[in-house]
Amino acid sequence: MAKPKSFYVCNDCGAESPQWFGKCPACGTYNSLEEQLLIQSSVDVPTRGGVSGWQAAPNNGKSNAKAPKQRASLTFDQISDRQVTRWESGYGELDRVLGGGVVPGSMVLIGGDPGIGKSTLLLQVSNQLAQRYRILYISGEESGQQIKLRASRLGVAKPLSVVGDGDEPVTENPGESQAPENVGADLYVLPETDLEEILREVDSLKPNVAVIDSIQTVFFPALTSAPGSVAQVRECTAALMKVAKHEDITMLIVGHVTKEGAIAGPKVLEHLVDTVLYFEGDRFASHRLLRTVKNRFGATHEIGIFEMVSHGLREVPNPSELFLGNRDDPAPGTAIVVACEGTRPIVVELQALVSPTSYPSPRRAATGIDYNRLVQILAVLEKRVGIPMSKLDSYVASAGGLNVEEPAVDLGIAIAIVASFRDRIVDPGTVLIGEVGLGGQVRSVSQMELRLKEAAKLGFKRAIVPKGQKFPDLNIEILPVSKVIDAIIAAIPHQELTTDDLEPDEYD
Repeated sequence: MAKPKSFYVCNDCGAESPQWFGKCPACGTYNSLEEQLLIQSSVDVPTRGGVSGWQAAPNNGKSNAKAPKQRASLTFDQISDRQVTRWESGYGELDRVLGGGVVPGSMVLIGGDPGIGKSTLLLQVSNQLAQRYRILYISGEESGQQIKLRASRLGVAKPLSVVGDGDEPVTENPGESQAPENVGADLYVLPETDLEEILREVDSLKPNVAVIDSIQTVFFPALTSAPGSVAQVRECTAALMKVAKHEDITMLIVGHVTKEGAIAGPKVLEHLVDTVLYFEGDRFASHRLLRTVKNRFGATHEIGIFEMVSHGLREVPNPSELFLGNRDDPAPGTAIVVACEGTRPIVVELQALVSPTSYPSPRRAATGIDYNRLVQILAVLEKRVGIPMSKLDSYVASAGGLNVEEPAVDLGIAIAIVASFRDRIVDPGTVLIGEVGLGGQVRSVSQMELRLKEAAKLGFKRAIVPKGQKFPDLNIEILPVSKVIDAIIAAIPHQELTTDDLEPDEYD
């Protein structure tokens, strides 16, 4: 019997090597190569030089080559024009991120930190889809009882009865309402990690949607590596993709993330699937962001916003109210900006605090905005406006913890810093939109009409925007500016001087 051949695979980058090295030749990571057995395929693959290949040569005047198969390639005119109908998931925020709904036969990969709500979201979506389609929920991390316990809390299943110490059944979550009779009517649960058993169940049940929670727990018995390794994740995902495309089954796959925040496993995992979603959120806040970074059937960089409540995840239809501070009681050093995430405008409050530093090097801190953009704006304010930022500590944060890193919020950051420096209040009915250049100019930004419509809908009266752009006719006053100093004069209203203001300070 021939000895099985083996090769070595890097756990970090997925590179293959014929022999073991202490350091991966591709990515340079130490002790990352693991031995894998070479699996001989049972399917005869034609070669270019063999007799079974497509260029087989005749043997003694007689050809042993099989008759060529019927041509399978098609032109665009021969391909059917049938439009693919998307399925509504029951959650508008998820449909927005997916590009309009779930595409039949697609593979969607959802990643996120532990405990962020990936399983909760997919269980709720499975329950909504089960009202119209057949759903198979495959869990490799929980047993059937654990899934039902969580489902009863979310209202996906009837409340679970647990036997107490007195041998009397106790109903879980007694204060919550009873689930309707048709909840989870066509939702099937399979606690399994063996890929062969999963594929056998998929072939038997023929579901419309299959949920894999998670891909790192699924293993292929023919491979010798542990579940979650590069080889296991790659082979299991490829097998599921083949079933999804051939049987027209939608696959929703949960992926773990590394400490850097990227999806664990080889990068080919993200290349195989059709859509990659990241579930983000602060463990100290209740809101969650579902962000798309790859979508073959829609736009990228769209976000969906959810809120974690006692009975699961709830949609947030108007996120601007979530990230907008109290406009009735404005404070010095705050400014309102309109950021765009994909095609969704979001009104966000920026807060700034500057104070004299007691160290030779002032401190800069940014929460929710790009740190490099903050340092650049501080340099512009010192050089072009004359504010001594090199003697001041600067702290800037976005309300609600939303990351707003696009250049369109530069003007709001600059105005908030100036307002905090002079201890002035920016007009609460004003929004600021614009990019700040190194020369102190205010540059134009994209999607201006979309931003202004959102500001007008929320009741803002003025908008300070870059000069030179065309603006729609809305119920909002437009103030075009070309320089940062002009925006400062327009944003911070004139306030009467007091006796304290007439006294010189250490910077005057």
